[in-house]
Amino acid sequence: MAKTLSKKSDQAAKKSKTKKTSEKNKQTVKTNYRHRSFRRSYKEDYRKPLHLPSITQQVVDSFRMIFKNFRLFLPLIIIAVVLDLLFVGVMSGSDYTKLADSVDESTAPVGKAGVILATTISSMGLSNGSAGATIVFQALVFIFVFLTTIFILRYLLAKKEIKLRDAMYNSMAPLVPTAVIMIMVAIECVPLLMLLIAYTAAVQTEFLNYPFYALLFLGFAVLMVLISGYLLSSSLIAFVAVSAPGMYPMTALNLAADLMRGKRINFVLRLVALIVVVVLLWILVMIPLIMLDAAMNNNGVLADVPFIPICIMIMSGFTDVLVTTYLYLYYRWLLDN
Repeated sequence: MAKTLSKKSDQAAKKSKTKKTSEKNKQTVKTNYRHRSFRRSYKEDYRKPLHLPSITQQVVDSFRMIFKNFRLFLPLIIIAVVLDLLFVGVMSGSDYTKLADSVDESTAPVGKAGVILATTISSMGLSNGSAGATIVFQALVFIFVFLTTIFILRYLLAKKEIKLRDAMYNSMAPLVPTAVIMIMVAIECVPLLMLLIAYTAAVQTEFLNYPFYALLFLGFAVLMVLISGYLLSSSLIAFVAVSAPGMYPMTALNLAADLMRGKRINFVLRLVALIVVVVLLWILVMIPLIMLDAAMNNNGVLADVPFIPICIMIMSGFTDVLVTTYLYLYYRWLLDN
């Protein structure tokens, strides 16, 4: 009798243990709650992020990562410039001289350099070719730089050695999923395109001259910007996540939505900081070069050489690497948390 009672007590103890483990599993399932769009989420249903570095630290880490491994990134930028020269072309020196001469001479040298920079950036220093073909080739070059940079960063953060040749050969595997995410990003920019078309029509028809109609247009503009900003905040992270081996586009979008849960405002602030840093970088680098080029042209030195368009292409390649590094570091921090 004693043996049978001990066996029954052991069985009861095992059952209680299994019940406790099942309850714990249910609790862990609840903590892995996934947010659904247009459905209310409760704070107690998901975990809060642990810690993310500051915006300043993220900018500093991005520049540090690039300059510390310049032997990998500098040849990549040069290859991107060569690809642009071969497949897209560059603005000739005479066209750039005509553009510089068309600027009002009465303005200050710094202001004139700023106007020339803004006008040249609008064409990215490229030749006047087919607009559709130019956009396609520029997108392909950007994807090449983007995927290669992420492949290099993945090895560097894992503290493994990597060669640029191996990175270029092996990083093109997720090309098709990346293209699908780019199409999704283009679709999510449709509200901004609608806003641009509406603004152009409003200016031509003098719709904004009336205060009430201007207020209505302001509300429409804010709505379109919020819609695109909400959608793009997760798609940009999906743009990074899809570069992982074996990652499908929809899986990357779902992963990005989970990672960005409760962090969209933080990510938007970091994007604004990135835009400010890039604009300041272009101003600090390109305006002195434009003033130097103007002085050299006045002396008859390098008059027909497209110096500034080539510098703009180099800066655009560096900007691609910087933006990719900035986004990838943020993505890795989200995964670590």
